[in-house]
Amino acid sequence: MHQVRRVLGLLSLRRHSGGVSTMAKGIMYIDGQRVPFDGETNVLSVIRKAGIEMPTFCYYSDLSVYGACRMCVVEDERGKIETSCSMKPRDGLSIRTNTARLLKHRRMILELLLASHNCSCTTCEKSGDCRLQELAMRFGVRRVRFGDSREESQLDDSSPAVVRDPSKCILCGDCVRVCGETIGMGIIDFAQRGYNMRVSPAFNRTLSETHCISCGQCSAVCPTGAITVYNQIGKAWRAIHDPQKRVVVQIAPAVRVAVGEAFGLPAGQNVLDQLVTALKFMGVDEVYDTTFGADFTTIEESQEFLARLEKGGPFPMFTSCCPAWVKYLENENPKYLKNISTCKSPMEMFAAIIREHYQKKDAEDGRSTFHIAIMPCTAKKMEAARPQFYHNGKPDVDVVLTTQEIINMIKESGIQLPQMELESPDLPFGLGSGAAVIYGSSGGVAESVVRYCLPDKSKNTLRELQYSPLRGNEAIREATVQVGEREIKLAVVHGLINAQKLLKEIDAGTAYYDLVEVMTCPSGCVGGAGQPYGLKQQKQDRAAGLYAADRAAPFKRAEKNPVVLDFLNNYTPEQRHELLHTSYQG
Repeated sequence: MHQVRRVLGLLSLRRHSGGVSTMAKGIMYIDGQRVPFDGETNVLSVIRKAGIEMPTFCYYSDLSVYGACRMCVVEDERGKIETSCSMKPRDGLSIRTNTARLLKHRRMILELLLASHNCSCTTCEKSGDCRLQELAMRFGVRRVRFGDSREESQLDDSSPAVVRDPSKCILCGDCVRVCGETIGMGIIDFAQRGYNMRVSPAFNRTLSETHCISCGQCSAVCPTGAITVYNQIGKAWRAIHDPQKRVVVQIAPAVRVAVGEAFGLPAGQNVLDQLVTALKFMGVDEVYDTTFGADFTTIEESQEFLARLEKGGPFPMFTSCCPAWVKYLENENPKYLKNISTCKSPMEMFAAIIREHYQKKDAEDGRSTFHIAIMPCTAKKMEAARPQFYHNGKPDVDVVLTTQEIINMIKESGIQLPQMELESPDLPFGLGSGAAVIYGSSGGVAESVVRYCLPDKSKNTLRELQYSPLRGNEAIREATVQVGEREIKLAVVHGLINAQKLLKEIDAGTAYYDLVEVMTCPSGCVGGAGQPYGLKQQKQDRAAGLYAADRAAPFKRAEKNPVVLDFLNNYTPEQRHELLHTSYQG
């Protein structure tokens, strides 16, 4: 074990907290119920601890407290009304959550919101998953006493990833805060004041006219249908029902541990095999695993990194798997484009191989191959539309469906996913390593490269990596690895605003890294905007499911995948570069 530690040379986590704060303890009385609290940050959390689900629009534990919607108000012993999300727990505090005043207050808020809301609920993308719809039903709001106060607004469908419908905005500010606090872009914000207040990009531009990176986190937190994922379900169904099309599907690692949540299964449960069966029932011809493409990415990225070590840079080398991160560098920091890996993402590597593989077969049987990628990420829709990934006027990936979209298609088909029999992805493109599966979690790409580059390939080294800073929940993590005579310094960062902090340190010369993995979404792909929305614990459970799949995999390293090696051996260096690499321009 000591020898393994010397090989890995692992450093501690970097923490960006302002020190350790003392957590309050005590007893609160909620609707007469005695409820202890220990470390809860607000009264709302204590109320939920007591088993009471308080209504909210603007509160997310992962974001700053805003207190705008006023739905979570409580009444104290003196009759004072306060928002529980911004109220600190106090020992001996007694509150009530459901008085006649509070009920009247909440119903009035809901009526006012509905009066200024486009209530085309049955045809809304968010129907059935809309917080406003849910709370209106919960509080029995069956009619609205106020006239329609909506201003005329125009649908913004200019983005390849999300659609904005201002007529459905309730001014909760969730999208504003996630874009500023988690992503660090500030693309959308409040404009004007009072009655005329709205949420929009600066100068009322469309999203395509801004530096939006298509991460889609705004759509993930939006409680109504004001911002939704760009829907491509119709295009996918038309292809599936077209006998002239051979529909092939690839499934990203993070999808398998989240899709089951919509069918009552716990977060992190791997339902890949049930999903394969469901897709076959729906009419898909062949179903493959994106881990096959990820193994190509690991090998190519590792070899590129080792080549940079030999020639002296440029460093740091940034991973290129996250299209939102690539877009950010193009828009905001183009000087670092030389640092980003030339490797395509696993989705696009896989797509290029599929295109090459089926070219001859399409000509022989008179069909055309239609390629669908099921991804946890809305930015993948933007990536698929990039000109780098078009050949002969046709995209390598025809349609990108998010996890939520495939959930909707499964439900539309009447399929009960948990009851599906197990069916493995088709060969030869259904075989991937454990190193490829963990791509879906923050730190997975860096760990896969480390597994390839480390001279010590023993099982003990792999076990030790389980406890390395490459894994974890910290926003920025660091590790050092000994590769030959060279000590390699790595960083893993998730949440784009944290990557921005890291870039500033690199610019200032206060930090140096040889390899940096960046994921725009918190927790990596498991927390992608195309996934069912989940808080930190759900994302951690999904990541744990991926690491469990890694442990169960027959081989743990990309270079052990016999099918990938066979493909690589059949490519000339020129073919290999054309299929698997690209370049980006600012």
